[in-house]
Amino acid sequence: MLDGFRQNFGLAMAGKNPWGKPSNGGGDDSSGGDDTPTGEGSGSDGGDGPRNPWLPGGGGSQKPGGRRSASIEDIFKNRGPEGPRRAGGGGGGGFRVPERPGGGSWTPILLAGVVALWYLATGVHLVEPGENATVKTLGKYTRTLDQGLHFTGPYPIETVSIEDVEGVRAVQIPAGSGEKLILTGDQNLVDLSYIVRWRIKDLRDFKYRLEQPEETVNEVAEAAMRASVAEKTLDETFTGQGRAEIQQAVRERMQEALDGYGAGVQVVGVEIAKADPPATVVDAFRDVSVAEQNADRARNQARGYAQQVLAQAEGEAEAFTKVYEQYRLAPGVTRQRLYYETMERVLAQTDKTIVEAQGVTPYLPLPELRRRAANPAPPPAPAAEAQPARRGGQ
Repeated sequence: MLDGFRQNFGLAMAGKNPWGKPSNGGGDDSSGGDDTPTGEGSGSDGGDGPRNPWLPGGGGSQKPGGRRSASIEDIFKNRGPEGPRRAGGGGGGGFRVPERPGGGSWTPILLAGVVALWYLATGVHLVEPGENATVKTLGKYTRTLDQGLHFTGPYPIETVSIEDVEGVRAVQIPAGSGEKLILTGDQNLVDLSYIVRWRIKDLRDFKYRLEQPEETVNEVAEAAMRASVAEKTLDETFTGQGRAEIQQAVRERMQEALDGYGAGVQVVGVEIAKADPPATVVDAFRDVSVAEQNADRARNQARGYAQQVLAQAEGEAEAFTKVYEQYRLAPGVTRQRLYYETMERVLAQTDKTIVEAQGVTPYLPLPELRRRAANPAPPPAPAAEAQPARRGGQ
């Protein structure tokens, strides 16, 4: 098989046609050395001989002005490093960068422009006021940049991450409108919703000390809130003073825990937004609250009445002590005075007047006396006003 291929290849190189028309009995092949098969010998024109695969389709002899047969030299030339040549031109096919007027190539200049644009996009950084930036060289932290214009290595040699370090971030716990039930010190449940405000204190620690610093802040806040509420009663969580104490305790606990982790976070403040009983027992809680208010009102009324009675008793005891001291000095006079005072208090409530017969005028104008006592006469005019009137009369 290999010998046959070599024989055919040698014939092709010698310009002979191994697929020519078969001989007519005598073995004389008149067209054996012709590159162009005859019309009878063409495989495409009705002949029984094979068609030459090196020639384009179609048969017939070589005509003036027609295409000549393709030789092995033309095939290898068209498939060379310069590529196939287009008809009617001397240039090769494919895209080529145009040349500069001086004869040089534009490729170095284009590459330099691409590199410059890439450096401007990834190596020049403007850090705004209130921001810091961390720089990693080949994936490892190297330095922190303050505000201003900075130049670093291009990506991926150096990567820069910019963060706001002065802005206060707020997180609401729980997120949304869900319940957050916390157990108080007196074994009651309270639904708490609170807001934690914090900011970045050290950007390096914040970025690389913890894997998820923001999630860590949320978890530390929940733990601190549960620990602080467990120290208070249910009533204290509803009062203003109790809330203030809980908020202060939560902030201190959070800061201590985050500093222990090296999180680079400063807790600005904690604010309790809502403190209500659980929704399932809110009606019963309101009934209990109303009963407690009624009990407090009754206790306050009892305290007021007790203080009033005690003050009255103390006053009467003090008055009796003074009367007793006077009685020891003059018993008869004191008894008579007490008798008169008692009769005065008793008879002041009646309209009857009792008059003894001996040594008393039979008729006393008591109604007139009472009327005068009720409507006293106006005082006389002063002497200074009466004197001008006398002068006028003279």
